[in-house]
Amino acid sequence: MPNQPGRGPYASGKARREQILDAAQRRFAEGGYERASLGEIARDVGITTPGLTHHFASKEILLLAIAERRFERAAAEVREAPDGVDGLGALRLMMHQTRVRAERPELMELFVRVAGLASDPHSDAHRLFAARYERVAEELTAHLMRGVDAGAFRADADCAAIARDFIALSDGLQLQLVLLPGSVDLVAHVRAHLERVAADIVTGDILLAELFDEESITHTDD
Repeated sequence: MPNQPGRGPYASGKARREQILDAAQRRFAEGGYERASLGEIARDVGITTPGLTHHFASKEILLLAIAERRFERAAAEVREAPDGVDGLGALRLMMHQTRVRAERPELMELFVRVAGLASDPHSDAHRLFAARYERVAEELTAHLMRGVDAGAFRADADCAAIARDFIALSDGLQLQLVLLPGSVDLVAHVRAHLERVAADIVTGDILLAELFDEESITHTDD
């Protein structure tokens, strides 16, 4: 009888891959990417090293898979985020994602490491990052455009530029934090930027002090 959805070898293989990614992410966060070994990660999952390399042939491929999972989760959150009754959901989403990143500094370090690999235009990391930038920019732009359609944002708001500016600011600040821990306040910098954006494009009367409060953002963390 054919395997039913969610059962059989495919489902168990997918579950195993997730277990490996979780274990690798913990190892990379606790001891650093360079110090972590595939053998340690395999033992954490309860499999052999050959069993691990059946799913991920090298530590670099494992790192890229962790980055890809992070990007997919962030992109899914953008796609699924509600617009809010006031149409300002896109702005709140950007603030929420910033808070999540600030709470996971170990993922920032992995993000910056993959970004370094992406400087090689022929690498898998380059293709992953290029696709990530295009996908996130397009989906965030579409989310902002829904705010324009709802009348929450000015009709002449440059949604594509707002989306790319946010991505550039967020990525740049994460790089600074990895190179110089504690040098910048990621949440405060992004909030100040988004408050300036909101003051420029929001059509109605809003209290900027309340717009980006944690209580006003109902998304759950990754």
